[in-house]
Amino acid sequence: MKKENLKVATFAGGCFWCTEAVFLRLKGVEKVVSGFTGGAIKNPAYREITTGRTGHAEGIQIFFDDTVISYVELLEVFFATHDPTTLNRQGHDIGTQYRSAIFYNSEQQKEEALGFIQFLENEKVFENKVVTEVTELGPFYIAEAEHQTFYDRNREASYCQFVIDPKITKLKTYYSNKLKENTSKNAL
Repeated sequence: MKKENLKVATFAGGCFWCTEAVFLRLKGVEKVVSGFTGGAIKNPAYREITTGRTGHAEGIQIFFDDTVISYVELLEVFFATHDPTTLNRQGHDIGTQYRSAIFYNSEQQKEEALGFIQFLENEKVFENKVVTEVTELGPFYIAEAEHQTFYDRNREASYCQFVIDPKITKLKTYYSNKLKENTSKNAL
């Protein structure tokens, strides 16, 4: 598929280093960009986002080939690799910048996201209620270069080992059939 025919999904599931690392490993995902969305100011910097005062979430944009992986499959991985039941929090990361959110760019994405959340609630997949926000995508600001592919460049960092490695292990355990060839055989 030509790059210009790729679809775009925008998710926030806590720290963007974590979500980026997960989605980069999936077949059909051509590119993942870390950034900020859902806030009130233009062109925010990471240092501003970390205060929680801009209203932005740390998010990712996933550029994917929907003939290889569907938006619903991306939603499944999204909900399986973070806690969508904690408001403005993922583990020790606390604040609105770490909220669980789906930023849709079409009515179809909105309907699929809301339908998937309803499925999770009906099936009682989680002990607590899903609090993931579903909001129309506004401006998406790309994060500074040092935040892109952070996990792959910093695997020895304690945050990567204690927070991201377990997500990658879970991905490899439950979604091995969705992993790219060059990542499915690699160690963490």
